[in-house]
Amino acid sequence: MKKIQDFNIEKNIQDEFDEHIYFFRYEDFIRNCILDYKFNNKSYLYESFVKFMLKNIEFIDLLKNYDTIIPVPISKKRYKQRGYNQSSLIAKKLAKELLKENFKIKYNDDCLFKTKNVIEQSKLNKDNREKNIKGAYEIFHINQLKNKKILLVDDIYTTGSTLRECSKILKKSNPKKIGVLTIAKD
Repeated sequence: MKKIQDFNIEKNIQDEFDEHIYFFRYEDFIRNCILDYKFNNKSYLYESFVKFMLKNIEFIDLLKNYDTIIPVPISKKRYKQRGYNQSSLIAKKLAKELLKENFKIKYNDDCLFKTKNVIEQSKLNKDNREKNIKGAYEIFHINQLKNKKILLVDDIYTTGSTLRECSKILKKSNPKKIGVLTIAKD
């Protein structure tokens, strides 16, 4: 692992994706912020997360290596309960801010979908998370992602089950590269 100022980057840690970028350990204050963001109706916190990320010049330079940013989708049922997709808020805001800086990164939320309701991953152990999430995602509009450098965005990397499953599905489109971005890693 290589530490670059305020974020971490791990290369080639999974077969399904090329690198994992994250800013914090999932503990203490950050853990509480993410839990509030995700489960306590504090959707506005995405603004602070993105603002923090964009203050890091090395991180911004790293994003020049991507041309598509995709949020990890949630089920329609979970969306109705929560009222928002926490990963989508972050991904959309990042893309919007980067476009202002003439980046050619495109926000895309119409290719990867969660088509199966599953038990919340946070309620399961590592082994059960892999089984639970298997087959929960599908890809549409495959040609939109062919030869693209994809940045997949989620809030937390715990066991990696969700991100590996999403990446595996995205690989069906033959992208050039898949990186993942999370706020924190457990």
